[in-house]
Amino acid sequence: MKNILIEQNPHWTGSRQTFVQRDKLEKLIAYLPLRQIITITGIRRCGKSTLAKLAINHLIDTGVDPKNILYVNLEQPGFLEVRHDPGYLQTIYDTYLKMTDPQGKTYVIFDEIQFFENWQVFIKSQYEVSDIKFIVTGSNSSMLSNELTTILSGRSLNIHLETFSFTEYLKFKDIAFDTDIEKASNRIAIARARDEYLQWGGFYEVFTVDDPIIKKDILTSYAKNILYQDIIPRYDLRNAEAIERLFFYLLSNVTGLLNYTALANTFGLNKKTVEEYIRYFEDVFLLQRIDKFHNKPKERIKSSKKVYALDNGFLQIAPKHSEDLGKSLENAVFIKLNQECERLSYLKDTYEVDFYTGEALYQVAYHIDDEKTRKRELRSFGYFPQSEHKPCRLVTLEATQTSAVVEVVSITQLLLDDGK
Repeated sequence: MKNILIEQNPHWTGSRQTFVQRDKLEKLIAYLPLRQIITITGIRRCGKSTLAKLAINHLIDTGVDPKNILYVNLEQPGFLEVRHDPGYLQTIYDTYLKMTDPQGKTYVIFDEIQFFENWQVFIKSQYEVSDIKFIVTGSNSSMLSNELTTILSGRSLNIHLETFSFTEYLKFKDIAFDTDIEKASNRIAIARARDEYLQWGGFYEVFTVDDPIIKKDILTSYAKNILYQDIIPRYDLRNAEAIERLFFYLLSNVTGLLNYTALANTFGLNKKTVEEYIRYFEDVFLLQRIDKFHNKPKERIKSSKKVYALDNGFLQIAPKHSEDLGKSLENAVFIKLNQECERLSYLKDTYEVDFYTGEALYQVAYHIDDEKTRKRELRSFGYFPQSEHKPCRLVTLEATQTSAVVEVVSITQLLLDDGK
């Protein structure tokens, strides 16, 4: 174990690791002085480990002794045989104390903590009696929230990390966009980056390679690793083939309405099982459903759901993938709005509006050059009473037209909006 800890904590010997900056670091830094446990959730490979290591650099820069910081990736193969023993986390911590003899407050970062069963037992045993600041990361939303709520209600703060946002992507590519002058000067580079982002999404390892075949291979490996490491063994599922086929089928149908009965018939499952599987996809941040808006909560829960992918790159590995640019555009709008709105929904009666945040209505159309298309998209807003006192926005690839009652915005404008 000592060798594992030394290997995973190069900062103990003065080695400095550099990482791509993430916007959520500011929030993490603000949480560090507080007593609460910090949880970082997000899909695998979105950068949770990087964010935690950026926090290590910050702590050292502000005067914390490097040996007072312990980082452990619990998915290290060396821990495989002891993952069923929560007491082994205490053994890890005791070994760390003997190796470094830290003085005063310690910072303990457990990466992918869901790898250990009953991990919360150790956290609870140390939280009230030790001067330890815990940071834990996990790739399953319901597991972390349920288990922390049970044992440490009110004693944790969560940071949810998504794959790279468009603004983070531009920063990575060193394309300036902060001022109107920079946006105008770099409009061609921004447009090119926008097209890449809409197609391939925000996974770091995906956008740092050029070959589209390799990009697809990486995205496929991500999806299958999540299915076979985070879902199938955790829920002891026996029909692995069915759950994989269901997931990839849903990728081919993002932005569409879910019909659980039809899905059950297609995959030889019962309706309840289909719903459970889709909930598992949500727990590991692969897919997300939204409700049809209704003033009555019960009716909203019972409503038909629309499904979206939580990274646009996944659309590229759908088995029936087509260059449906409208679908990619709508999915990107969903990702942006979903990050900013707790109760995102859609409106549907005779007509449909793609998204309703409670504060504004959003319709998505790849282009509105055709007069018939333009009238159809604008007409949908006027059908719903919310449009009388809420902003109505039509999102297109390039906002080339205006309307007296509807704000026509480009996807670039929307993605560059910081939500403030």
